[in-house]
Amino acid sequence: MKGLLVTIGFIIICLAASGQNNPLSRFGGMGSSGGKDSLEHRKDDTVSITFRYLDSSRLLKIDSEVYNFYLRYPLPATYIDFGNIGTASHDLVFNPFMKPGWDGGWHAYDPYVFTVENSRFYNTTKPYSELGYLLGSHAEQMINLKYTQNVTRNWNVFFQYRLISSPGTFGNQNTNHNNYRLSSWYQSNNKRYQAFLLLLGSKLQSAESAGIQNDSFLHSVSYGDRFNIPTNIGPSNNYSTVNNPFGGGSAIVTGTAYTTGTFMLRQQYDIIGLKDSVVTDSLVIPLFYPKFRAEQTITYSTYHQRFNDNNPTSAYYIDNLDFISAPDTVRLSDLWHNLTNDFSLYSFPDSKNSQQFLKAGISFQTMNGTYNAGERSLYNLFVHGEYRNKTRNKKWDVEATGNFYINGFNAGDYNAYISLKRQISKNLGDLQLGFENVNRTVSMAWSQESSFGFGVPNGFFNKENVIHLFGSINQPKLQLNLTANYYLMTNYPYFTDYYIAAQETNPFNVLVVSADKRFALTNHLILRTLALVQKVAGGSPVNIPLFVTTGQIGYEGKLGFKNLQLAVGLEFRYFTPYTADGYSPVIGQFFTQKQTTIAQNLPDINAYVNLRIRSFVAYFRTENLNTAQISPATGFGFTNNNYVAPYYPYAGLKIRLGIYWSFIN
Repeated sequence: MKGLLVTIGFIIICLAASGQNNPLSRFGGMGSSGGKDSLEHRKDDTVSITFRYLDSSRLLKIDSEVYNFYLRYPLPATYIDFGNIGTASHDLVFNPFMKPGWDGGWHAYDPYVFTVENSRFYNTTKPYSELGYLLGSHAEQMINLKYTQNVTRNWNVFFQYRLISSPGTFGNQNTNHNNYRLSSWYQSNNKRYQAFLLLLGSKLQSAESAGIQNDSFLHSVSYGDRFNIPTNIGPSNNYSTVNNPFGGGSAIVTGTAYTTGTFMLRQQYDIIGLKDSVVTDSLVIPLFYPKFRAEQTITYSTYHQRFNDNNPTSAYYIDNLDFISAPDTVRLSDLWHNLTNDFSLYSFPDSKNSQQFLKAGISFQTMNGTYNAGERSLYNLFVHGEYRNKTRNKKWDVEATGNFYINGFNAGDYNAYISLKRQISKNLGDLQLGFENVNRTVSMAWSQESSFGFGVPNGFFNKENVIHLFGSINQPKLQLNLTANYYLMTNYPYFTDYYIAAQETNPFNVLVVSADKRFALTNHLILRTLALVQKVAGGSPVNIPLFVTTGQIGYEGKLGFKNLQLAVGLEFRYFTPYTADGYSPVIGQFFTQKQTTIAQNLPDINAYVNLRIRSFVAYFRTENLNTAQISPATGFGFTNNNYVAPYYPYAGLKIRLGIYWSFIN
């Protein structure tokens, strides 16, 4: 009922906004031809909306491209999930975790988590809000609400709430995720002091099925409704508890609950600098160019990973996790509280170029964990440094960062990163080269102390070391981007089956080469494609497809209407056969397997119609058209399912309608 009221209220707001005195009439339309990532506005009613990320002073504008559905969808195009939004997922492209220091090790639901790194801090001349609603087959829904305004000229607040709910195509895959984000950016009138406040929360709930019991069920006339196919774990039929478009997905009987929360406050004060001002017709705007800055950041985060099965299936736990017998209930829980206090100093060689600075800092971190079997308290002391320089002519971009853990649980961890980017010319484009080296303690999921570490062997894992070389060429005239990534992996941690942890001590290499190209076949017929080739050299537990491609082909234009932007066509995704990682829902990890090869029957094919009329955006999609077939047993249907992992078939036909409305008050 609560979800129903939210949805009805949303529809009423949309209908009211379309009437007289619509504040959108002042907006003048979002986006423009030529692919500009900006918000258009009337010259006589200037609206400026910019944002920045925490560790970058570069101001950005809202991306208004209409062809790209994935700007508003949590998963990138190269990610695979288990057939409905909110389930565990991972990238088809090799992309190792490369952060030193403490880590819980639970990353199957990362795309659905609000983080400090992906949080925006806005500055607006007028209040801006965005209402988004995505409705899909099988009562799938996603609600996304955003609002930001400047309380004063120098103080902005931003709030975001997102709900993801999906009963799923197959049984015991229902999801219910809630995310919220509050950020605030304040600058003093003299521009010498600024503060960034961030409050994040993500409550993720996902039922777990461990896949279907038998592949033959996909071809049985008895299971034309895929929801009725028996699964390896979970209740035999939970259709009545989840087949509800308004919040029914919250009934998680057997599954994973992952909750994170973060409070962060960063304060900066420019001790030394140069004063200046800008004089307009009506006021004097003070400016301050820093030479020396002090910064203090305090961050408090919680991470809570849980798995519950109130009615365990004996065969699954005995056969796959070596239980002697299935207990009455299976309950695993890890809870961590992390507090970090950081102090840093900045030096700006060129006071009028805030994109050039040298930073040095020291951090102290305390970590307190609670497992099923006990508690543990840890600490870390680490130093870090950074140098950035983006020249005023924007031809050189240098970024170098480093962290070293001096003492504590992660003593000896470090990372070193350097990137050099050069604009060769406007015609030849940009060239970027870089190097990265990370030495890190394996995540807590590989610890015997963890409630999920019952398959961790005796002894300690060695520190993982990754050397990463990368380069790219961006050619705007050809609308082509070429990239190459080389990884040298040493002491790579992984899981060999449903619960056994292991480490590959022998070094191995992974090379990933990609090309991202836009082809204008005619004035309005556009082909966009991303093609990747990735290869593992040496004995390794890494399973990745040799070739991955995603793209779309379709019409993009206005059809003669001034305020209309239209994109209509087909999307595709294909990857070559490979032994895809399995998934163990009990420990929440993807694991290496060598027995089952995953091959697509046909490439994943989606049809789409995307449009923008002023500040109103709509997406209509029919997905997995490739699953259509005529079967002697079941007749015509969308039942030719591709697989994404052993025992996990992808969904059949899905229809999605998304509407997004932006308001300038």
